[in-house]
Amino acid sequence: MMHRPASTDILKNGESYYSLVIGVAKRARQIAAECEEKGEPIVEKPVQLAVEEFADGKYKLLEQEDAGE
Repeated sequence: MMHRPASTDILKNGESYYSLVIGVAKRARQIAAECEEKGEPIVEKPVQLAVEEFADGKYKLLEQEDAGE
């Protein structure tokens, strides 16, 4: 298990912290839903699993070019 990676380690090329939070939240909900569908107990917190997946590069943020305008 990885210990809380810094957001600066995850964010690349000026990606926004807000986008990371939204991406992690969406992925955490997917993880929880997948476990529920399979009937598996959730051992680790879905948010922690999602953060680790982003830190490992399994998932990447996709931002619109005009985001924030």
